[in-house]
Amino acid sequence: MKALRWHGTGDVSVDTVDDPQILDAHDCIIDVSLTAICGSDLHLFDGYIPTMEDGDILGHEFMGEVVEVGSGVQTLKKGDRVVVPFPIACGHCHYCNRDEYSLCDNSNPNKEVQAAAYGYGGAGLYGYSHMMGGFDGGQAEYVRVPYADVGPLKVPESLTDEQVLFLTDIYPTGYQAAVNCDIQQGDVVAVWGCGPVGLFAQISAKMLGAQVIGIDRIPERLRMAEQFAGSTVLNFEDEDVFDKLKEVNDGRGPNACIDAVGLEAHGLGLTGVAQKAEQALKLQTDRGTALIEAIQSCGKGGTVSIAGVYGGVLNHVNMGAAFGKGLTFKMGQTHVQKYIRDLLGHVERGELDPSYIITHKAPLAKAPELYETFRDKDDDCVKVVLDTSWDDDHEVEVRTQKVEA
Repeated sequence: MKALRWHGTGDVSVDTVDDPQILDAHDCIIDVSLTAICGSDLHLFDGYIPTMEDGDILGHEFMGEVVEVGSGVQTLKKGDRVVVPFPIACGHCHYCNRDEYSLCDNSNPNKEVQAAAYGYGGAGLYGYSHMMGGFDGGQAEYVRVPYADVGPLKVPESLTDEQVLFLTDIYPTGYQAAVNCDIQQGDVVAVWGCGPVGLFAQISAKMLGAQVIGIDRIPERLRMAEQFAGSTVLNFEDEDVFDKLKEVNDGRGPNACIDAVGLEAHGLGLTGVAQKAEQALKLQTDRGTALIEAIQSCGKGGTVSIAGVYGGVLNHVNMGAAFGKGLTFKMGQTHVQKYIRDLLGHVERGELDPSYIITHKAPLAKAPELYETFRDKDDDCVKVVLDTSWDDDHEVEVRTQKVEA
């Protein structure tokens, strides 16, 4: 089969590899129809996540058709069309029983490696380093899915692949970020980042009753925040975010702030230069510009919800501000299995069409060039979806009409 493999920082290619096999009675094999490039994949592409190995297959947002099931699988059969949550969960450990699926005790065979860095190990993740289990990812024609009775969700024929693909990660991730804010009707929620997760966080916060402010510097992303989520937007290159946010809630600031950016946040001025230099010099592993601003801007007694991925150590985080204002922090990998059925209901009822955010669709063969396009935010690129049924010569479909002013 063909699969997108990592060979080093900035080096990925579509290669021919062996087809996946059933390794456990509770596995299934998926014939991938659509898969996507996630902002989190860029952290791998850019070399910021440790324990990657040459030849690792990337990708954790994928769906397709079941083509083989292990003898122990009870809920799926050949021919079922499914979406697959990105965290792998056993369904019966202490954490799975509490609906905390991304903390699963049993799905990560390398949890001791993760524990050495983090104190404890969490769930295995598809295509996201050996610290997270070393599982092959879904940017491929086929993928092995462990614990097939726990993860994959059958989707109705009335919905297209594009409408349900993002149930695998970015829609539940944005939704969990909003839920973590404990939103009350009329609360003001500020969201750093108007990329895919930030957009879903914004629309989720609005659905939960918040007034939403989206913060970014990329014009097409800001337009999407206005059009898709109905947010008020701030361009941090043009306006002082802290000063503008102090004006809301009669000067009290936002009730909650969501960091949907993570470890490669861009910053302005000397602070931005210092953050990038310290990361390059390995004086810190992550750039925390968005998180630092969220802590500073959040109103007293508020919540800082972190959906953007962090992998290690941050400098310049003002814990004094967090302590002095009595802030609550909520964060972590998404418990996709907890939310996925309810969010499928939103899509079925036509309350939103997640496919709106797709700006680029292409065959798997075009993935390497689109990693660069997505990373560099060229060509008004907000979200890339790869269609494994398209032949290698199929042109990239660019949906620029989606983000017109």
